[in-house]
Amino acid sequence: MRDPKETIESVGLVKRERKRSARVADAIQMELSMFFLQKVRDQKLSDVTVTNVRVTDDLKSALIFYTVTGDEKIRHQAADALKRATGFVRSHLAKVLNLRYTPTLRFEYDTKADKVEELEQLFAEIASERSGDEPDS
Repeated sequence: MRDPKETIESVGLVKRERKRSARVADAIQMELSMFFLQKVRDQKLSDVTVTNVRVTDDLKSALIFYTVTGDEKIRHQAADALKRATGFVRSHLAKVLNLRYTPTLRFEYDTKADKVEELEQLFAEIASERSGDEPDS
């Protein structure tokens, strides 16, 4: 007879402990999302959406992925504004998060959203070609 605990674990009902770096990454993502949404006065940063955060295991550095709605010009303006605001954002995180060391921040544009949009356009083109190729009945 199987141990009930093994059965529960095999089904996935037991919550496994996550690495501390993953928990810190989640906290940084939530805090920065609220920060850009509510507290930033710079118009270039008001449309920034934090999509993902990766923190190293030693919690010394964080890679923050973001997206911005708009064209290439707006994207470059947001990237420049984020570079200028990195120190301010890091000091905000230091005040809010209770960490011994605040990680150094590096911002990188998340290209996944652009790739998804390209794929959706391709699928729409394929669907329209297929509907146009079908003979009328």
